[in-house]
Amino acid sequence: MRRSMEAVIGKGVLVLAAFAAWGGHARSDEVAPPPASAAADEREGADADDDDPVPRPRGPASLSPAEIDGAIDRGRRFLVGIQNADGSFGSAERTKDLNIIAGVGSHLGFRAATSAMCVQALIEENDGSEEVLRAIEKGEAWLEEHLPLVRRDNPMLIYNVWAHGYGIQALVAMHGRIPDDAARRERIEGLIRGQFEKLEKYESAEGGWGYYDFKHGTQRPASSSTSFVNAMVLVAFDDARRIGLDPPQRVTQRAVEATREQQLPDFSYLYGSYLRRQPRRGINRPAGSLGRSQACNLAMRLWGDEKVTDAVFEDWLDRLVTRNGWLDLGRKRPVPHESFFQVAGYFYYFGHYYAGRVIEQLPPERRPFYQDHLARIIIDVQDADGSWWDYPLYDYHQQYGTAYAIMTLHRCRRALP
Repeated sequence: MRRSMEAVIGKGVLVLAAFAAWGGHARSDEVAPPPASAAADEREGADADDDDPVPRPRGPASLSPAEIDGAIDRGRRFLVGIQNADGSFGSAERTKDLNIIAGVGSHLGFRAATSAMCVQALIEENDGSEEVLRAIEKGEAWLEEHLPLVRRDNPMLIYNVWAHGYGIQALVAMHGRIPDDAARRERIEGLIRGQFEKLEKYESAEGGWGYYDFKHGTQRPASSSTSFVNAMVLVAFDDARRIGLDPPQRVTQRAVEATREQQLPDFSYLYGSYLRRQPRRGINRPAGSLGRSQACNLAMRLWGDEKVTDAVFEDWLDRLVTRNGWLDLGRKRPVPHESFFQVAGYFYYFGHYYAGRVIEQLPPERRPFYQDHLARIIIDVQDADGSWWDYPLYDYHQQYGTAYAIMTLHRCRRALP
């Protein structure tokens, strides 16, 4: 059965891809192979010093604080204007010839994850206006009601993990928004614990999380542990830990170990554990891992991996800046994984958002160089309507892309002297 399904997918009759930029990418062994030219070596050091295998960016980037303010304001106005009447963000209403497979339960998960990200972005960049405050309050009310209802769509589709992870992040932001309201905080803490329980329930038998179970459809998912999903959840777990809510210890440790097993010597990461015997496949090489390594290195560092040093962070930020074209070539392409190194469009804003969070971990004096480069990249790809998007996903892509971009630019703001 599995073999016949993969054959159908390989012929392009059905493409199973994961949830857009939340890292939920299609299994790369179940999509068409990359162009032949992508099989060549990356030649990572082509424009670097002979003794340095990592390409280093030139700089500093040309940027003014007003550019960041303006881009964020345009994005914020876009989000406020596109919010649904019920307070949520996104819908299943826009389709195309090639759609990511999703049932009703999947769309609740997609909408919850999208809404969580948009609420977090508006909280982080709240300009104090009445319209933004109303959007935040409506979004928070929707999340409080609907996050507890999100669950696995069917035995094969486990997209809900994105809603649980980004739901935790949004709830942490909500927790800090009105610090003097003890009852509200207590209620939010209960919601976060509920998301812990969901992630414990949907943990892969391998440890960590996947978003498809093509194997058995068992109660405990037999999905492949997927590096970037693990990273997304582990970063959210650390956010919760910082407000005094410790995630389940066993589940956390298993996710850390599952991600460590997918870490390669150059700090690229396997797409998923099922590719452990193909570590030099294009999607696992530095160019293919460019949208994952930021999140994975951050998660491993936050949870105690001493090998992930500041130098590793900077190496991968340098790669992101100098080799950004590998990600950009896939941006807005409608077919998952059709670009070089099997990069899909929805790698784009995911990777840049976590780069912004990596920058926060660097010493203050090392941040401005990368903040300016990252902001320059993001500002230059904003659309005329104020939105950002990287892959056409029903009617979620402009909303989640804009939220990612705003939260990225938020981390590119220079600290006041």
